Amino acid sequence: MTKFRTSLLALFAGLGLAGSLAVPASAAPDCHAIGQRHAAQAGGQLARATPETRNGQQVCVIVVLMPAKDGQRPRRNEIVVPAR
Repeated sequence: MTKFRTSLLALFAGLGLAGSLAVPASAAPDCHAIGQRHAAQAGGQLARATPETRNGQQVCVIVVLMPAKDGQRPRRNEIVVPAR
């Protein structure tokens, strides 16, 4: 697998495409911080926060686990919010 990855990166570098594969850190939204804020407001625990592009817009897909009652499993709430 490592040889394949190295070969692929070398091919992209040779074609001048290596820079287009990575997203600049300044352009990536801080979905984790946004997710933490939403989880705290909802009274749940952040399970996942991932950046995505939907319809050309940067969004954060946030999964919050909400506490359940009577020994049940936590409820899983997935929300999509604009990345700010």
